[in-house]
Amino acid sequence: RRVGDQMKDNIHVVFGFDMETDVGSFTPYYDGVKNATAPLVELFDKKGIKGTFYYTGDAARRNPESVEIVKLSGNEVGCHSLFHETVGDELFPIPGVVPLLPEEVPLRIEKATEWVQQVLGHQPVSFRAPRLWGSTALLNALERLNYVSDASYPMYFYRERFVPYHPSKADWTKEGDMNIVEIPNFADMVMQSNDPGLERDRDQWPLFRTKSADELMKRIDGFVKFLQERNLPVVLCFYFHPWEFIPIQESYHYGEATVTPDRFLTLGCGQKAMSEFSILIDRLKDKGAVFHRADDFAGLWRKQTIRQ
Repeated sequence: RRVGDQMKDNIHVVFGFDMETDVGSFTPYYDGVKNATAPLVELFDKKGIKGTFYYTGDAARRNPESVEIVKLSGNEVGCHSLFHETVGDELFPIPGVVPLLPEEVPLRIEKATEWVQQVLGHQPVSFRAPRLWGSTALLNALERLNYVSDASYPMYFYRERFVPYHPSKADWTKEGDMNIVEIPNFADMVMQSNDPGLERDRDQWPLFRTKSADELMKRIDGFVKFLQERNLPVVLCFYFHPWEFIPIQESYHYGEATVTPDRFLTLGCGQKAMSEFSILIDRLKDKGAVFHRADDFAGLWRKQTIRQ
């Protein structure tokens, strides 16, 4: 496939929010989903942009009012697994979070889709795997359920796909002939990594709040140049979480143990994150960026990619 010139004329941005328990899998709470959905949607309305909010099935069931806010605002409601479990290939171990077996994945994705659909009123068609841990089994399950987009590819780890693509049924990290569009997540592919093997330091989340939107823009500018030098379309896919936009505790006690998340997970959460996110939108708009829901972008990509 090759990409039509129209796709190369703009910077395309997909903002995705992973609607999950606070601090990922490290708490059972939904304070972020409950309290940050409306402010984020209001900010989107003010800026005149749209995005995708990926709900776990459990988050949707427990927070139907949040789903309704997103739905009525014209933003997209997507799916983010059932309970923020590992539905794909594990990239690094997390105690107590055991990956699903590949044969378990189709049923789990069906159930997650069903739970979101029950609240939303129609089937979600965009997906993102928790922690960007996707797999071939996951993509095949999504394809069978007629999902149109997946935003799970961790560019920082595989480092092969820099633009969206149609994955292979045999290996989701390779190009193929599936209908679903895989949208890689932004990473700094210019920097020298100091993390051999994993290279997680290329993944620039959550730089916008631990430092600033302008620091993130430096990374974005480098990546835009990287793509343009290769005559590739500029597509920037980002992931955020609602809990980043509320004050977050530095530790949580559960009766038998205390969980203390790494500082980067809690640093800058709350008002700083909201302020810097607003600045980030403005900086991208200054560059002429066009903002998309994931499903709308997937439709545009299919129209603009030409089979050779």
